[in-house]
Amino acid sequence: MTQQPVRFAILGFGHHAIRRLLPAFPRCEQSTLSGMWRRDHAAAIANCAEYKIPHCFATREELCSSPDVDVVFITSPDAMHRDDTLLALKHGKAVLCEKPLAMSTAQAKEMNAAASASGLLFGVAQNFRYNRSLEWMRDQIAAGLIGTPQLARAEYCYPATNSARKWIIDATLAYGGPIGDVGVHCIDALRFVLGNDVISVDTLARKDASSGNLEAIASLQMEMTGDIFATVTTSARAPYRSLVEVNGNNGVMTAEGCLTVDRPVEIVVRRAGEVVERVTLDNGDGYTRMLDSFAAALRSDGDFAATGEDGLHNMRALDAAIASWRSGSRKNLRTSADS
Repeated sequence: MTQQPVRFAILGFGHHAIRRLLPAFPRCEQSTLSGMWRRDHAAAIANCAEYKIPHCFATREELCSSPDVDVVFITSPDAMHRDDTLLALKHGKAVLCEKPLAMSTAQAKEMNAAASASGLLFGVAQNFRYNRSLEWMRDQIAAGLIGTPQLARAEYCYPATNSARKWIIDATLAYGGPIGDVGVHCIDALRFVLGNDVISVDTLARKDASSGNLEAIASLQMEMTGDIFATVTTSARAPYRSLVEVNGNNGVMTAEGCLTVDRPVEIVVRRAGEVVERVTLDNGDGYTRMLDSFAAALRSDGDFAATGEDGLHNMRALDAAIASWRSGSRKNLRTSADS
């Protein structure tokens, strides 16, 4: 007997949902979009009609309590993630929450504790863990293709001033500037491909006339387990670019554009400057794979690649990065207080 698809509802429907999630759901085998809520209900009604979304919920509570919803996918602004997650868990719903998980490590711990106490599935939408480019790098690094990793770097630049997500420059709604918005993707990507965690962070960052209290450009130097030194660079004032690169004692692996779903990604492996392997992979199904993986995990048919605990570790790294910038000193994740 064919199983019915797991029913997702998007809480905080906006530009990201329209651009990334709506195209992903029709390609899913185990997931379907059953409803949505957004703060502007008139806009929600128009969206549901345009995109043929079955349920247009009038309130967050109505969405979270609906018998027609199995999973609440939270895509609201960062400052709302905690309350939205706790509300969904209270109503017995599994939760997939956008990154960054919260506004602080303390909030992320509270969210994880609530999910654990309820026994409900809780994940963070680090969608790039479902990019075939990152999966290939992870598998080949684990197989020893470049030897023992020593240095790693990830970069993500984008022009935030042109973004349709106007709230990302509002310090009352966004965790930070590019550190929280895309730096978290870089941190998570390095943790994923290396299988190691962040120990300490030292940050340089600067504001500009458009960024208000948030940073506009940042560079993070990170110490990771496994004796790895890593660098994350982010800019909200440059054309789109992403990069992931890992140097081992027997080669270097470089993926220009690695954190994208919009075009194929070429990964190049070099030893002593000579190309020894080159592979091109398409990440176009990354969001679909993420949704179906969460649905499978909900049915106890596999594990979801980005757990709430992953989101918590990333929050600790983000908090340490911001604290380092503000204090001008390196911050250790093991000793820094949750805030």
